[in-house]
Amino acid sequence: MFPLKATVNCDLGEGFSLYNIADDESLMKTIHLANIACGFHASDFVIMERTVKWAKDYSVAVGAHPSLPDRQGFGRREMKMKPDELVSCFVYQVGALSGFLQMHGLVLNHIKPHGAIYGQTARSHELALAAVSVCKTFSTPNHQVAFVGIAGTAHQKAAEELGVKFIPEWFADLEYNESGELLITQIHTPVEHDVIRERVRRLLEHHQVTTNANTFLPLGNNIPEVTICCHSDTPGAVEIARLVKSLVDESNRSAGYSV
Repeated sequence: MFPLKATVNCDLGEGFSLYNIADDESLMKTIHLANIACGFHASDFVIMERTVKWAKDYSVAVGAHPSLPDRQGFGRREMKMKPDELVSCFVYQVGALSGFLQMHGLVLNHIKPHGAIYGQTARSHELALAAVSVCKTFSTPNHQVAFVGIAGTAHQKAAEELGVKFIPEWFADLEYNESGELLITQIHTPVEHDVIRERVRRLLEHHQVTTNANTFLPLGNNIPEVTICCHSDTPGAVEIARLVKSLVDESNRSAGYSV
């Protein structure tokens, strides 16, 4: 079995005003893709601009990380929303980030929903179509905006249906249940490095997701690449990201992949 081609991504810009939630600049030095908060679960216009500038400084591809309008719950509480409302909700947020990208001469690489709506769109085909359609809104004839989501779910099906590039994602610092469902927690707990190392190697070498029952499930069918997420609000986030990046670099190098 061939190793998966992989990148490392992180959700960044998730502070507000004088409050910082992570060492964003150190994380930016370690990753390939940055998912930048757009104001509805975290961030503000100063933090958003600064985070985009860091992405430019360290040659990191920028994606939008839109959320449900739930700053108090950090976007990790589910909310009922109709598909057309979700489209407007996402266009509003991605539009804000796009202004800062234009300011710094960058383009939008991808969209990745945040928190609760990430899980909701993975389960609901209608909501997934709404979220993925926003990629087409911000694409141009010369540049297609990708959608980052969970392989084998409504995310992938909606992207395929709408003709949007799909980037499968796997989470190094969260758990999956026995059915392969991602467990999205409001507060992320510490994860031992040995656990992460074994999870990542299992994913890259065997294309398998480790569950919380210590069983293994396939990542998906015909998946040649994956982006691995390390959350900025997980304790020890910088060290975790550096570990995952070293494992990804080693795997890509041995397989002859360029990222």
